[in-house]
Amino acid sequence: MNRTSKVKLSEPDLISALRKQEKIAIEALYDMYSPALYGVIHRIIDNEEIAEDVLQDTFVKIWNSFSSYDAGKGRLFTWMVNLARNLAIDKVRSKDYRNHTKNQDIDNFVNTIDDKQSSIFNTDAVGIREMVEKLLPDQRSILQLIYFQGYTQAEAAEKLNIPLGTLKTRTRAAILTMRKFFQEP
Repeated sequence: MNRTSKVKLSEPDLISALRKQEKIAIEALYDMYSPALYGVIHRIIDNEEIAEDVLQDTFVKIWNSFSSYDAGKGRLFTWMVNLARNLAIDKVRSKDYRNHTKNQDIDNFVNTIDDKQSSIFNTDAVGIREMVEKLLPDQRSILQLIYFQGYTQAEAAEKLNIPLGTLKTRTRAAILTMRKFFQEP
C-alpha cells in the first residue's frame, strides 16, 4: 500500500466494514492497529522478521475469522490483541521457531542483542503499558508475564510461586480494573 494518508474509521464503522469484508476495512484496521498489535507480538517474539510475519498472519486471521467476533464479549481491540498474542505464543512454541533460534549464526545473535539495547519501540499506541503500571503490584506482575512476555497462566503461577487459582483471580481483577480505563465518562 502506497498511500500518504491513513484510513481511520470509528469502531462501529470498522466493525460494519469488516463484517461486509470491504477493502477499506482492512486498510483502516492496519493503519489504526498495526503499531499496537506489532508491539504485543514483538514483546513475545524477539525476532523482528518473524514478528512481522506473525503480524501479517494476525491480520489474515482477523479478516478470515471476523464472523467469530462477538461485540457482547468485549471490545474489538481486546479481541484482536488476544488473536495476536495467541498467534505469537503459538509461533514461539512451534518446532520451527525453536529450530530457528537454535540455528542462528553468531553475527545475527550479536546484532539481535545490539538492536535490543539500542532501539526504542513505540508499541503502546493506546497506553496499555501505562494502564498496567497503575494496577496493584501483584496484578501488574501477572499481566506483564502473561500479556507482555507470553507466559501461560500455569507458567506465570509457577514463576510467581502462587496457586493457579489465585493467579486467575488476580488476572480477572486486573482486567476488570483495566476495563474501567476504557469506559467512556
